[in-house]
Amino acid sequence: MRDFKTLKLLDNMRFLFSKMGIDYEVMRQILHIKLTMDERRVPTLFSQAATKKSEEKKYGYIKSLWIYTLIGLVLIPFIAFGENFLFQMSITYAIIIFMIMTSMIADFSSVLLDVRDRSILSTKPIAAKTVNAAKFMHILIYLTYLTIAVTAIPLIVALFQQGILFFLLTVFELVLIDIFIVVLTAILYMVILRFFDGERLKDIINYVQIALSLVLMIGYQVLVRSFELVNLDIVMEFHWWSVFLIPMWFAAPYELLLNGDRSVFTVVFSVFSIVMPIVSIGLYIKLIPTFERNLQKLLNTSKSKKAKHNRLKESLLRVICRTNEERAFYRFSSLMLKQEREFKLKVYPSLGFSFVIPFIFMFNVMRTDDVDYAVSTSYLTIYFSMFIIPTAVLMLGHSATYKAAWIYKVFPIENYTDLKKGSLKAFLIKLYIPIYVVLSMVFCFIYGTRILPDLLVVLVASCLYTVICYIGFGSEIPFAKPYNEISDAQGWKTFLLFIPIAILAGIHYFIASKFSYGVVIYLVVLIVMNVGAWKFLLQRGK
Repeated sequence: MRDFKTLKLLDNMRFLFSKMGIDYEVMRQILHIKLTMDERRVPTLFSQAATKKSEEKKYGYIKSLWIYTLIGLVLIPFIAFGENFLFQMSITYAIIIFMIMTSMIADFSSVLLDVRDRSILSTKPIAAKTVNAAKFMHILIYLTYLTIAVTAIPLIVALFQQGILFFLLTVFELVLIDIFIVVLTAILYMVILRFFDGERLKDIINYVQIALSLVLMIGYQVLVRSFELVNLDIVMEFHWWSVFLIPMWFAAPYELLLNGDRSVFTVVFSVFSIVMPIVSIGLYIKLIPTFERNLQKLLNTSKSKKAKHNRLKESLLRVICRTNEERAFYRFSSLMLKQEREFKLKVYPSLGFSFVIPFIFMFNVMRTDDVDYAVSTSYLTIYFSMFIIPTAVLMLGHSATYKAAWIYKVFPIENYTDLKKGSLKAFLIKLYIPIYVVLSMVFCFIYGTRILPDLLVVLVASCLYTVICYIGFGSEIPFAKPYNEISDAQGWKTFLLFIPIAILAGIHYFIASKFSYGVVIYLVVLIVMNVGAWKFLLQRGK
């Protein structure tokens, strides 16, 4: 078995682990096995482009780092130029924390919550402290790789532009950030483990992953809006809630040490940047026994609940789905959308983004122009909510349990039209339309009920666009392929399928601004096109 350079470097710190009461040799052996197993794991970033060839999967995480390096180039203007460090480094650390935290959630939750090695290690005379140290170092090794990949080039540029003190301070801050993120994620899962168990716990973890991705995205907007440009000078406005903006903690020491700013907020934030990671790791060490005990709950499964029949829902379903086969596939697809964790992890964040993006663009319009809501057409930003459709439709063709698709061949079905219709309608009714209804209510509150016909147009256009996306991806049979067969070509198709959104929105804007009853006519045309699309286009791929 080959040795790892990381472990050879770790050998130089053997004495530190020994002083902490950790059996270094045993920890090293555990790490060696974990790192060897990781060579066979495809990181989330590459999961959509993965192939079946094992040699292409090997070293997948290391090979994925060049993408993070490319993304890290956007840090150069913030980290290397200018001297308004509180603004520059807040943005810089917001991006870094976002990248590291999302990678932590996507790729290392399974490591933090892994109980599979217990049956082996728990039967051996190995101290719990040694096992926990191996788990912690396992994650920290990869986060170090990731941090270096994201920040290496910007740091080299900053070394020549900002000086050695700036460079050393940034390296020190990055170490604290990595530790803080590992501990923060562990404590987050620890709290969840305290109150829930089994399948319910796994669902909650899935939702936490999704919610945190959304919070991080929205946090960017909050952070940027904490600064105001006045006469080309960046002025910071502190509020009581600024203390919860973690990137500012790590940006404050630059103002304190390099610009000599000794204001109360700067000093407090600088103290937080050092104290909070240290306190968090101390808290984590203290709570490790509780964390390990609660991990046992992952082995428990909750009792299944019997489905409740609702006559009103059944009546509506008969209107939506005209045949028994279509209704059966609708129910089946609804259960898959609800229970397939990997589908939710891939689609639900995009669902949240599609809810947030219309407001972001709307607020940007409001900040740049004086908006008269009585006549404004900025409500058309609601078309951005359709960005979720290509991703969701693409994922509908894949499943973690794809091998069970043989059941389709057992059914006496001549073609799969009802299966396609049922799955697409399940997506629209269970996922897209609820988000769209909430968006529409907010937009009606802002722009008034005058936009109701326009909102109906967008809804009908979304239904038509769903069929267009399904045909564009080749009319895949739902839930019949593994996720790792999603290729780069399909990624490009997703990008190209954004073009019909622009076309539909452009026609809507032109008709709404040029003709008095143009919106009503456009709505009728879209309804006719929908009937034709759902009746004839989905007949493909029999």
